[in-house]
Amino acid sequence: MRFTAKTAALLASSVVSTTLAQHVRDLSSEKWTLSGKALNHTVPAGFPSQAHLDLFKAGVIGELHGLNDFDLRWIPESNWTYTSGAIKDLQKDAKSTWLVFDGLDTFTSIEFCGEFVASTNNQFRQYTFDVSKILEHCHGDPVLSINFGSAPNIVNDIANDPRSPVWDHSTQLNYEYPNRWFMRKEQSDFGWDWGPAFAPAGPWKPAYIVQFEKTESVYVLNTDFDIYRKGQINHLPPDQSQPWVVNASIDFLGSLPRNPSMFIEFKDFKSGGILSSKLIHNVTVSGNSITGVAVLNDVTPKLWWPLEMGEQNLYNITVSIRGSGKEPVASVTKRTGFRTIFLNQRNITDAQIAQGIAPGANWHFEINGHEFYAKGSNLIPPDVFWPRVTEAKMARLFEAVVAGHQNMLRVWSSGAYLHDFIYDLADERGILLWSEFQFSDAMYPVDDVSLENVAAEVVYNVRRVNHHPSLALWAGGNEIETLTLTTINRVAPDEYPRYEEEYEKLYISLIMPLVYQNTRSISYTPSSTTEGYISIDLSAPLPMVERYEDVEPGHYYGDTDFYNYDTMISFNYSAYPVGRFANEFGFHSMPSLQTWQQAVDPEDLHFNSTTVMLRNHHYPPADTATDNFRNTSLGMGEMTLGVQRYYPVPNKVDSVANFSAWCHATQLFQSDMYRSEIQFYRRGSGMPERQLGSLYWQLEDIWQAPSWASIEYGGRWKVLHYAAKDIYQPMIVSPFWNYTTGDLEVYVISDLWESAKGNVELSWVDFAGKPIAHNAGTPHSLSFEVGALNVTKIYGTNVRNLTLSHPKDAVLVLSLSAKGHLPNSDKEIAFSHQNHFTPVFPKDLALVDPQLHLSYDSHSKKFTVEAKSGVSLYTWLDYPSGVVGYFDENAFLLLPGQKKEIGFTVQEDETDGKWVKEVTVQSLWDQTTKN
Repeated sequence: MRFTAKTAALLASSVVSTTLAQHVRDLSSEKWTLSGKALNHTVPAGFPSQAHLDLFKAGVIGELHGLNDFDLRWIPESNWTYTSGAIKDLQKDAKSTWLVFDGLDTFTSIEFCGEFVASTNNQFRQYTFDVSKILEHCHGDPVLSINFGSAPNIVNDIANDPRSPVWDHSTQLNYEYPNRWFMRKEQSDFGWDWGPAFAPAGPWKPAYIVQFEKTESVYVLNTDFDIYRKGQINHLPPDQSQPWVVNASIDFLGSLPRNPSMFIEFKDFKSGGILSSKLIHNVTVSGNSITGVAVLNDVTPKLWWPLEMGEQNLYNITVSIRGSGKEPVASVTKRTGFRTIFLNQRNITDAQIAQGIAPGANWHFEINGHEFYAKGSNLIPPDVFWPRVTEAKMARLFEAVVAGHQNMLRVWSSGAYLHDFIYDLADERGILLWSEFQFSDAMYPVDDVSLENVAAEVVYNVRRVNHHPSLALWAGGNEIETLTLTTINRVAPDEYPRYEEEYEKLYISLIMPLVYQNTRSISYTPSSTTEGYISIDLSAPLPMVERYEDVEPGHYYGDTDFYNYDTMISFNYSAYPVGRFANEFGFHSMPSLQTWQQAVDPEDLHFNSTTVMLRNHHYPPADTATDNFRNTSLGMGEMTLGVQRYYPVPNKVDSVANFSAWCHATQLFQSDMYRSEIQFYRRGSGMPERQLGSLYWQLEDIWQAPSWASIEYGGRWKVLHYAAKDIYQPMIVSPFWNYTTGDLEVYVISDLWESAKGNVELSWVDFAGKPIAHNAGTPHSLSFEVGALNVTKIYGTNVRNLTLSHPKDAVLVLSLSAKGHLPNSDKEIAFSHQNHFTPVFPKDLALVDPQLHLSYDSHSKKFTVEAKSGVSLYTWLDYPSGVVGYFDENAFLLLPGQKKEIGFTVQEDETDGKWVKEVTVQSLWDQTTKN
């Protein structure tokens, strides 16, 4: 059978629904065991689960500690079988019986009642199998058995098949295990530069047995509720004056009544008030999907807005399928919202050029017709084992995202398509999720069988999550255009035409039409980083013509990513890319001592211990794991040089204290580099490039190890997350210092949609806190007006022109105060922000002991920090193990005599409040002391 989007509806996701005349058995309620040749016995198993988790619960393996990511390689290199107990009370005289699997990871052979059912090879699809005849002839209660093959072994066998495609090794990014591109499984399961290679296997999502009593009965597999403005097309800006349209489509098992009808109802999620309730006309049935379209004339719903742009107004949408009877055959309720989200890649207009915007093409997002600045980070898999990813864990993570003023997360590939409950959390909190199909840093097979498998995956997931207002974009994959294609064009240009053809066959000719067929509300781009497209013609065999490297000097087109590990230029603004949007950038750092102690033995707590170095996977990609062991010093060396070049070098007497200080020092470097880069990108909103987005790499950790994350595994904030929280505020004052020329400029940067006025105080002091004479020739105060979503330069000089007798003993404190309106708010609010500048790098400063004093008020539940005798840079409050949370502010500047009250948000506490007594405070000066 030729694969189409219509037949792909059979491979859709399960939803909470009401259906009649059927029995649904949740297989998680059955007893399961795990077995394999690598064991000489069986152990109890969970469902959903993965082999590592069940082996740990059974005591076969220990904690994922030390070098277990290497020591446990025998698990992914073995086959594992999940076997149910006898499944009782099934109806053998049912009209039909189906197995429904929401997620199997990844290569399986399935047996039911001792008979082979099917094989699967895609972690990201839902599978349904008719087992009616097997059950009918089954003697006794059936048993379900699922054998999971070793993914590393299977892909190696595929790669060794002479019929399999071969690509230049320079385009195929490898880490621990090779050949990941031959599997439709989470690619980072085979290792990445921030994560291990556990390569888990198992039933990672729920499964069900569905039985039908009569013919006119359906089981809902998936829905596609697409809400858009009338006439909307994915790549064009929607007309905000047009009415809303709802395309309601339900994928099902079973059979519909003759001449079915559909009914739709919207209720306000908070009040329960009915927004609209109507019969859907023009209902069509195609294969195992039923679809109806409703135009909501004379209805004005409250719009859904991202964080700090308005309210997250949500509605429950209920769609019912009805026959001739009074009761619905099936009824599905989902929570959704009304919004348009559009990725604008259209050419720069004459009107924009007249405003000072450089020619080329746009690359920014627009919400409900308004362009905005996207602030956020990149989301990687939050755990190496998805069954451990709970709603509570993700709610805690998203709480940190909201506290950090982040309105967008890029859901990076190659992890996994997110669970619906994660989109639900983002819907509630106003976090836009740029979502990607699971392809990354490699070429992939494009034979007919592989494309059919991918097509089912794409259709299933697009339809499954399309109703979420937080869904912001579909991207074909990660860095395919700007890394994989450009690499082959550089190393083997004769091969480039073949690579471009395969790229376009997968991401443009296959995936793009499938996205357009299943949603009109979401834009699509073939690659995460791209120069954009030249034209789109949906009737053409190649519906999108991309620009690739056909760019003109002085023109700006697409988005950028940037990594440069030469720490000599880390703070050189001229090294940063100039583009319309920055989708990933960064530098790695060590996690804190408390996080290391979760995974490393005490004797290994020093900077270059074997265990610490081997948990750092930032090394050149290699063809074998053996090669990787020879390069583990690379990432450690980069972090070391970053500290040595710019910060006081720790030299503590106690080895563990010295290790902790080094970890903190790497975080200071990472934080300042991101601060520098984010401020540069945000300033670009008022520059010719009209830069409207910065998403740093990366939000969170997948385990305890050096990485680019701002939040450590377990939830502890690094210095970076506090810095990002500070610099992502709606209005900031930012110094820009060209240390090669000495030029210093100060800008006010605003994300507000209206102009705002305010004042910036500029104060030069020495490290004893005394004002520098004549304020070093700098004005004490400057008023400003900054335009909507724009910047304004308020001051410029050269440090050589400042009257500084001792530049090493000087700091400029910048304090902004202003009033304005957040988008979609009539309430005027006060904005404040503090920043600082030193005319030399931190390692050269004439620091003094600020004599920090810390106290705690049990009534207000706030800490008070005071600097008694000197300026405290990077004032850092730290909390002990046993509690997870975050301070209101951290890594801040404190002047002598200044007291600052700091609250702490507790997210988890295993100490019964005793953690409060162990909170400590330190500053940059403490990095230089031997105590």
